[in-house]
Amino acid sequence: MAKKSSRTLSRSGASLWLWLGLALLILLADQFTKIWIIGTYQLGDSLPLSSFFNLVRVHNSGAAFSFLAQAGGWQRWFFTGLGSVAALLMIWMLTQHAGQRLFGFAIACVLGGAVGNVIDRVLYGYVVDFLDFHYAGIHFPAFNVADSAITLGAACLILDEVLRVRRG
Repeated sequence: MAKKSSRTLSRSGASLWLWLGLALLILLADQFTKIWIIGTYQLGDSLPLSSFFNLVRVHNSGAAFSFLAQAGGWQRWFFTGLGSVAALLMIWMLTQHAGQRLFGFAIACVLGGAVGNVIDRVLYGYVVDFLDFHYAGIHFPAFNVADSAITLGAACLILDEVLRVRRG
């Protein structure tokens, strides 16, 4: 019985490193693209790449969809703290459930994205956004790799819960 338990722990440990590695890859992709945008574009620059997509350089001092962007500055540290606490909670969750594939994937995506945006807030005081989709003159709020990973992770968390409920 002890051998089976140590094998299970070994697999969970390997899975934990897999999820932390995925979060790190997302973080690196996010930071690389933001550094490239900062080095290539001035604030407000836009490069149309298709009839529905532009690369832009936008600074978001708020949260999703620029929520609290005009709050006077306190939101920088509030969202930095919130993101940091959330990252620690997600790491703990991964240690507890590393063997659950969909859940681990989802949390790794959210973790990588959250840390990417926390780094922006600490370094710049805002999050660098650059992906701008639009249709018929209507622009979806600009976003970045971190936001994409967080959205994918959230969708996978919902799917994981739906599948868990259906199994139970």
